[in-house]
Amino acid sequence: MPPQPQHQAPAPQQMPPQQQQHQQAPAPYGKTHLGHAIVSEWTKIRSVRSTVWTLGVMFVLVVGIGFLTALGLSGSDFTGMPLLSGGLFGLMLGQICVITLGVLVITSEYGTGMIRTTLTASPQRGRVLTAKAVVFFVLAFVMTTVACTVTALINSVLLSGQSVSGFERQADAMGILIENGQVVADSSQWLGATVGAGLYVALLGLLSLAVGALLRHSAGAITAMLALVLLPLVMAMFMMGEALQDVREILLEYSPLNGLASLYRIPMSDDQTATGWPLLGVLAIATAVVLAAAYALLEKRDV
Repeated sequence: MPPQPQHQAPAPQQMPPQQQQHQQAPAPYGKTHLGHAIVSEWTKIRSVRSTVWTLGVMFVLVVGIGFLTALGLSGSDFTGMPLLSGGLFGLMLGQICVITLGVLVITSEYGTGMIRTTLTASPQRGRVLTAKAVVFFVLAFVMTTVACTVTALINSVLLSGQSVSGFERQADAMGILIENGQVVADSSQWLGATVGAGLYVALLGLLSLAVGALLRHSAGAITAMLALVLLPLVMAMFMMGEALQDVREILLEYSPLNGLASLYRIPMSDDQTATGWPLLGVLAIATAVVLAAAYALLEKRDV
């Protein structure tokens, strides 16, 4: 029998030198920066249900209660309050939603263990906390300011026809502005009831985020923030003796609720001329201090 021809494997096709260099070249990559972390945190915060629910409930409370308050007072000749002050009552409840969301922005990742993945993808921990703070603060400020602006417009429309005939002296003592015998609001009152109130609540939310980073526990951080907001006013209500009068005045003057009420020109302290802006500065300083402590502990302790 003649020998059978052996089948030889086909020779590998030779690729052009340029294509070989293209395949061997490493994949291009860029240096990460804060913008990448901000985009990541924005994707997180807008894709979870807690953001939609908390901010949605906040908006409904602020606008809804503000509308009902203005509607109930619209039949009165003189309400005894500044024109835009009705927006305070809804915001006192709506701020709780912002505080809760500020805590959950960071503590939810500790609760599920996702913080390990986050810090593995971005080992620079300070950058992660900065991105969370920036995204949350901008979102909370915009949403709260929009809700306060809508409420202020509703109050202006429903209560702008108040007549103060016979109540001029009382209105002047309370710092209520009068023009042509009717209650009005100037630019500073509009600024305080919209941008000022939104900034105040957003700072409270940012402080909540910092407290959440320190405690790393949702229930504990929310409880601590609610105590900070509500406890000074509750304690002051029960300090009726003359010996505690000075302590009561300090608690009322520096309570977070008084700062918010002062922006609406209805302060809870004895100073009826308070505008709320100095207390806003105090809140900003306190938030910066607690946030700095959160940065320091985040770098030192384990996840």
